[in-house]
Amino acid sequence: MPNSLKYLLVFLGFVALAMIRFFEGELFYDPLLQFFKGNYHLSAAPEFNLWKLFFATIARYLLNTSISLFILVLLFSKQVLKFSLVIYGLLLLVLAPVFLYLISTMEIDLHFLLFYVRRFLIQLLLILLLIPAFYYQQHIKKAD
Repeated sequence: MPNSLKYLLVFLGFVALAMIRFFEGELFYDPLLQFFKGNYHLSAAPEFNLWKLFFATIARYLLNTSISLFILVLLFSKQVLKFSLVIYGLLLLVLAPVFLYLISTMEIDLHFLLFYVRRFLIQLLLILLLIPAFYYQQHIKKAD
């Protein structure tokens, strides 16, 4: 694949991720969006459908993950895909039950933890860590 096409597809992948973020309110059920924009440390949680929120968050994670994996494969190699799948899968296996527990209890003392667990599930923190890591690894191999 020509580099220009590869970089165009990577750019479009990032545009897709940005569009998911931009239209998150319309695409996904998430009453916590407004809750976390306010003073959530002292506020009571809004009313919400537990399972609808949980599955919408997991769906968003899976959508972001699939686009992120597409970007990583374009930028690096198919071997990166295997490692990235393991990382994304382990993260989901660890954070999904924690997220479910936190939204089912909604204790005021745990709102801060819920904020960060939810943020890790719905935002693109992992790809922002993996791209520099794989780039560094790729250039270290070339230097050897």
